[in-house]
Amino acid sequence: MSILEQFLPAFLEEIVGDRFGRYSKYIIQDRAIPDVRDGLKPVQRRILYAMYDAGNTPDKPYRKSAKTVGDVMGNYHPHGDSSIYEGMVRMAQPWKMGHVLIDGHGNWGSQDDDPAAAMRYTEARLSEIAMELLRDIEKRTVQFKDNFDNTTKEPVVLPSRYPNLLVNGVSGISSGFATEIPTHNLREVIDACIALIDRPDITLEELMGIIKGPDFPTGGIIMGEDGIREAYQTGKGRIHIRAKTAIEDMRGGRQQIVITEIPYQVVKSRLVTAMENIRLEKKVEGIAEVRDESGRNGLRIVIELKKEADAQGILAYLLKKTDLQVTYNFNMVAIVNKHPRQLGIKDILEAYIEHQKEVVTFRSQYELEKAEDRAHVLEGLVKALNILDEVIACIKASKNRQDAQNNLVAQFGFSERQADAILVLQLYRLTNLEIHSLEKELKDVEKTIAYLRGILGSIKKLLGVIKEEMGEIRTKYGIDRRSELQGEVEELKVGLEVMVTSEDVFVTLSNEGYVKRTSKLSFTRSGGEMESTGVKEGDFMRFLLDVNTIESLLIFTKRGQYYLLPVHQVPEYKWKENGTAIVNVIPIAKEDRIVNVIPLKNFDDPTKSLVFVTRKGQVKRTELKEYMTNRSIGIVACKLSDQDEVIHVHLSDNTKEILLVTKQGMSIRFREEEVNPMGRAAAGVRGIQLKDDDEVIAAEWIYGDEGEVLVISDLGYAKRSLVVDYPIQGRGGKGILTFEFKEGKRVRPNGSMLIRTFIVKMDYIITAIMASGERIRFSTETAPLEDRKAPGRQLITVGKTDSIVDVLRAP
Repeated sequence: MSILEQFLPAFLEEIVGDRFGRYSKYIIQDRAIPDVRDGLKPVQRRILYAMYDAGNTPDKPYRKSAKTVGDVMGNYHPHGDSSIYEGMVRMAQPWKMGHVLIDGHGNWGSQDDDPAAAMRYTEARLSEIAMELLRDIEKRTVQFKDNFDNTTKEPVVLPSRYPNLLVNGVSGISSGFATEIPTHNLREVIDACIALIDRPDITLEELMGIIKGPDFPTGGIIMGEDGIREAYQTGKGRIHIRAKTAIEDMRGGRQQIVITEIPYQVVKSRLVTAMENIRLEKKVEGIAEVRDESGRNGLRIVIELKKEADAQGILAYLLKKTDLQVTYNFNMVAIVNKHPRQLGIKDILEAYIEHQKEVVTFRSQYELEKAEDRAHVLEGLVKALNILDEVIACIKASKNRQDAQNNLVAQFGFSERQADAILVLQLYRLTNLEIHSLEKELKDVEKTIAYLRGILGSIKKLLGVIKEEMGEIRTKYGIDRRSELQGEVEELKVGLEVMVTSEDVFVTLSNEGYVKRTSKLSFTRSGGEMESTGVKEGDFMRFLLDVNTIESLLIFTKRGQYYLLPVHQVPEYKWKENGTAIVNVIPIAKEDRIVNVIPLKNFDDPTKSLVFVTRKGQVKRTELKEYMTNRSIGIVACKLSDQDEVIHVHLSDNTKEILLVTKQGMSIRFREEEVNPMGRAAAGVRGIQLKDDDEVIAAEWIYGDEGEVLVISDLGYAKRSLVVDYPIQGRGGKGILTFEFKEGKRVRPNGSMLIRTFIVKMDYIITAIMASGERIRFSTETAPLEDRKAPGRQLITVGKTDSIVDVLRAP
């Protein structure tokens, strides 16, 4: 037979599935998930039982941890010593356990995540409350099973005389399941248990009146009543835990934030480092120093603030950006009848009460057997003492001990157990006093038997015993609640003023898309002239904004996109420097172009709208609040049809009139309110009806009939006409003429199209930028005031090879 014939074919899927299934079963049942009855994982149970079995109890001296770890590893837990010692360390750390189960002596770690000393240095013994988990274990209260090598027995579960799963909580990850159960207050949990025993139909709301929520050993403020209710109902829910903080006044008008409690499972040293980094990186203005003053008197972290710093604002920022406030997700999974289950709080308490019924029943049966055996022996002794002389004579007449036992059974009707007890009776027990004490003991034992039979015969008495014993534990070990509860989750709003120093600055954006932020000091030092700003050759400044660093810029592009750019994020340059390409600051497409930049402090003003005008004559009005965003990427500001583009965006108060002017010299004036407000991504409505080859080149806002309309053609011809000559029309019409183009062989042309429009109330300077690079400046006053249909006069000389690139109002 060849070697190959000795092997059976198998499918990898089946092999892996089978092996992983077995592994998962082991991990879930015997490693990571606690039992619902005693709230312990197997390693924890084995540590506690090994210490108990070795007599390492609170009434004895401390014992080396290494000895305990060795006992556990050698007898019950065939895994690495580090996993056993880590389990032991956790049970000794008061900032992780509601009530520590191990009384540690030496260095057992710290809240700064310092590790415990090696097990050869530390000493430990069981804590007093841990003895309540093990109480009566020798009275057959729980099942025992063979250990891994069948040399000894270990308990399947501990008697657990209080609901440890809820009191100490647990967290663990297995394959396919994870568990996260927070710590609770011992008094509240026991009170809830007793209430559930008295009224099995108690509602969740009534239970929540007793167990108000988790109670973490590190204290803190718990927010989110709805999250607690959901978790107690289903086993899953979310709460927020916030550090306990106070703002204290110091000398010299300064303040400091003092933290005395931090959220559960937050590492203090990392929290302090995170806050120190915020100070060093100047993400917040106003923090002078961060100190950890924790010591013998408890936890204390101090954040010293600079003079006139916004303490509340800084605290809100720290709560939002560090672990001063964290979310905690309940995932209450435990092993119930060898299966992992997600449990609500009532399910957990019911499972615990069922366990206690079993424990007290088994204990009572064990004690009853012992008591009945003792009563049987006492009855024999009392009977023997009443016929003492005959008994002595019988014993004296016997050959040996066995013969004496047989004779006692035969002559007087004693049982073998009673005859044996008579034979070992000491002579001093024959005194009068001892005879009375035996009779008294018999009466006491008979009372005990009656009491135990009563417990076993009545579920009411059984539950009464459970309640009474839990009440004793509540009285002995109960402590006040450490975590505060707050029903609502407080929303954290961090004002920009906290993170950014308020400063008035200039922001410039050039035609080719170069942007910079400049301090007013740099502007003044550079001569204080607007025209002297740095731009590349051939480039020119299109937007100059006088803004504050705590404002934001809404940047709109011709393709209907918009970007929100906080002013403080615009790179800072000197006034004479060119700045940086806008693509380095916001992800604007290469072929896109900025049409307007609007500075804003907030989006909450309900009277403000953004009005969009497109090249094809569409107009759209949308409330400003719709444009609030925290995203830094481009967002749709206006829906556009094919070949259309946005030419102007205006921040409006919804009370004015809009004047649209087209390339071919048509214009229309209509009230803004004729454009109904619509959604952010809407396309808008028709503002003006255009001829086939016409397009809108400008949009101006008018209030009243005061002022003039200035129009400029591509050949530099301009003229002013009175606003009053433009009557208010209905939106969407063909409009009226605003400029007459001259045509003919003998007529000097005044242009083929309009390029810009301005509204003039007071005279100001206009600059024309030529393709040749020349700048031509002129006053609006030089444009003739003529009839609406007049042809205008040439103000800008345009050479045969030159053209006007843009016409801008001087800043």
